Amino acid sequence: MTKRHVSLPEDAEAGMREFIDEVDQRLSSDEDTCAVVEDVLLDLSGDREAYERWQAGADVSPAERVRLQSYDPCNTTLESEYYAEKDEDEFRRSKHLQWLWRQFDSLPIADNVEFALRFRRMLADHLFAECGENCRFFKGITFTYGHNISVGDNTVIHDDVHLDDRGELTIGDRVSISDGVHVYSHDHDVVDQTEVRNYHTIVEDDVRLTYDAMVRAGCKVGENAIVGARGIVQTDVPAHHIAVGMPAKSVKIKPGWEDVATPIEEAGVNRQDQRRIEYDLPDDLEVFDEFERELHPPN
Repeated sequence: MTKRHVSLPEDAEAGMREFIDEVDQRLSSDEDTCAVVEDVLLDLSGDREAYERWQAGADVSPAERVRLQSYDPCNTTLESEYYAEKDEDEFRRSKHLQWLWRQFDSLPIADNVEFALRFRRMLADHLFAECGENCRFFKGITFTYGHNISVGDNTVIHDDVHLDDRGELTIGDRVSISDGVHVYSHDHDVVDQTEVRNYHTIVEDDVRLTYDAMVRAGCKVGENAIVGARGIVQTDVPAHHIAVGMPAKSVKIKPGWEDVATPIEEAGVNRQDQRRIEYDLPDDLEVFDEFERELHPPN
C-alpha cells in the first residue's frame, strides 16, 4: 500500500463534521442558494464583521464594497454564463455552487486536505448530475457548469484538472485523473470558431489519465485503460490499452488482458460523431461574433 490512514484530532474532527453537515442541510433545504453561499464564504473568509458594518450603513471604500458584494454569487459572472446554448434553469443553481467551490479553493482553509476533500465531496452531491461514494476532489478543479458531470464510486481527481461539461461528461468508478488533465466535451468548427459542437465524452471504470493529458470532446477512454503523461486523446482508446503521445496512440495492452482486449492494430477509431449532442438556441437570441473574422477564403 502507498497510503496510510490519517485522522484529525477529535475536536477538529467534530467541528469539521458539524460545519459540513450544516452547509449540506442548508443546501438541501428550500433556503435561497445565493444566501447560503454568501454566508459560508463570509464566515470562512473572516469578513463577517466588515460585511455587517457595510450593511449597517458604514462608509466603505469602492474596493471593499466590491469584495463584500462578491461573496454573493448573484453579483458575479462566470465565463460559462455567456454560452448561448446552456440550460438556464440548471445553470441558475449550479452557478452558485460552482462559485462556492471556486472561492473555497482560494481560501487558506482549502489547504487542510482532510477538511477540503470532505467539503468538496459534499458540494459535488449538490452540483454534479451524479456523484458516487468515496470520491476525492483535490484543489483547483474547474468545470464549465458542473450539472452535466456524472462521477462513479471511489474516483480521485487531482489538482488543477479541468472538466469541461459544456456537452456531457461521464466518469466511471475507480478512475484516477492526475494533475493538470483536461477533459473536453465541446469542440469548435475550424473555419467558424463561433460554431460550437457539444458531445458526450466518456471515461470508463478503472481508467488512469496521467499528468497533463487531454481528452478531446466525444472520445471514449475504455475500461482499465491508461493515457500516458501529456498524451492527447483524439480517438477512442480501447479497454485495457495503454495510449501515449501527441496524438495518443495505443502502444501496448496491459499484461494479462491481451485475450480480451481489442488488438493494437484495430485501435484509433474516431467515434466522435456518434456522441454529438444537438441543441436548440432561443429564437430571440441576439447573436454576435466576438472575433469578427473573415470566414471566406480569397477568390
